Amino acid sequence: MTTLTEYLWFNTPKRRDLVNITDKLEGIVKKSGVQEGMCLVSAMHITAGIWVNDNEEGLWEDLWELLERLAPFREDYRHHLTGEDNGDAHLKRTLVHHQAVLPVTGGKLDLGPWEQIFYAEFDGKRKKRVVVKVMGN
Repeated sequence: MTTLTEYLWFNTPKRRDLVNITDKLEGIVKKSGVQEGMCLVSAMHITAGIWVNDNEEGLWEDLWELLERLAPFREDYRHHLTGEDNGDAHLKRTLVHHQAVLPVTGGKLDLGPWEQIFYAEFDGKRKKRVVVKVMGN
């Protein structure tokens, strides 16, 4: 079995953002030499996630509205008693999830026709990372 581990670093200028990382992941898969296997993509911070969906701006806005409705920014989160102000970001990350496992077939990511992979930031303006691990033959 062949494995390759790489890290992607992010420091978004906005507190919340979506960054399309599909091309970077495809490059890592190619570099790995894996023809058949899996690519794990995992946000290594508790206020960021990985989102697999369509690269369409209207959908992004719908996502932000959904997350804000389910986990709105508020002053009264119990988490804020620790001195933090990002309780909503933790909950948004839980809703989106922190990782995705993507199939690799024929040396390429085996995605659906409209699928793209995004780094989802919910509490940006500081350096964070994503681990990418490609495994297979």
